[in-house]
Amino acid sequence: MRRWLAALAVLAAGLSVASPAEAALKLCNRTSYILYAATSSVAGNGSSTQGWTRIAPGDCQIARPEKLSSQSYLVYARSALAHSGPERAWGGDFPLCVKDANFTLKRRGATANCTGDVFAVPFATIETHNRPDWTMTFDDRPPFGALEAAQLAGVKRLLKDNGYKIAAIDAKPDKPTGAALADFRKKMKFAERAGNAELFAALEAEAAKRGTPQGYTVCNDDGADVMAAVAEPAGADFVTRGWWHIAGHACARMITAPLKSAAVWLLAQKPGGAVMVSGADQFCVTSEEFEIKGRKDCAQRGYTEAGFARTPTRGKSGLVIHINESGLVTP
Repeated sequence: MRRWLAALAVLAAGLSVASPAEAALKLCNRTSYILYAATSSVAGNGSSTQGWTRIAPGDCQIARPEKLSSQSYLVYARSALAHSGPERAWGGDFPLCVKDANFTLKRRGATANCTGDVFAVPFATIETHNRPDWTMTFDDRPPFGALEAAQLAGVKRLLKDNGYKIAAIDAKPDKPTGAALADFRKKMKFAERAGNAELFAALEAEAAKRGTPQGYTVCNDDGADVMAAVAEPAGADFVTRGWWHIAGHACARMITAPLKSAAVWLLAQKPGGAVMVSGADQFCVTSEEFEIKGRKDCAQRGYTEAGFARTPTRGKSGLVIHINESGLVTP
């Protein structure tokens, strides 16, 4: 599987460290992008890496609630798939393994030996100065002066991602932005008490429906988590991979390379096993993480069979599939 990082326009690190805070490791987003961050703790000859923590512009989130006691901590963040243009990344020069969907990986050794649906991205070291609690901030270039400024710029960027005519992505209020925001709120039929969290979630979800990144992306339109697996042609046969853990109202890019086949097959179910998306075409699966070549003799090879839904690509190099409690969402 070709790694999406190779195709990114990765920005310079843009990391700044703030003063200690109540949370053990808190990440703040002073950029105009919705960010998804991964963190890693290194102790001895091993590391524990986990992601993704979603951080809206102008917001802060706790990435690690535990007391900071490891030898060192590292961080990497990418912009949300919903944003138009090239994907942005904030990191450094220390490669560690991650997954596209939510994950926790424990590794031995200093070398990032990433295989299957696991791939390496460059993390940056966080200088915690041996304190048990720390806050760090992601910045744009040029930086915004405050979290509130980044919040307004983030609203502007997402409105533009949703097709509204926004002249500049900055922290200056203006009439076109106000009109666009009022129109979006009206279309979404927000409750009177809906706040910034609901606004950014809706802006991201609606922008994701408009954009089509290369590869095969599955967006979970429900609030509950989903487990997903995908099957695609591989030469004269097929390969099936799973499982991707897709959080509620989040997306996962399950195939990163441009699509070349006439269809891709999808299976989605709740963590407890209740099926949400399936079909008549049978492929081999297991209950654990897997990459299985071929779709025949599943039982003889120690696998089980499951029905996958066929999703036509219609000759496109990128496809975004939306699913919910009822199954595939019709565009």
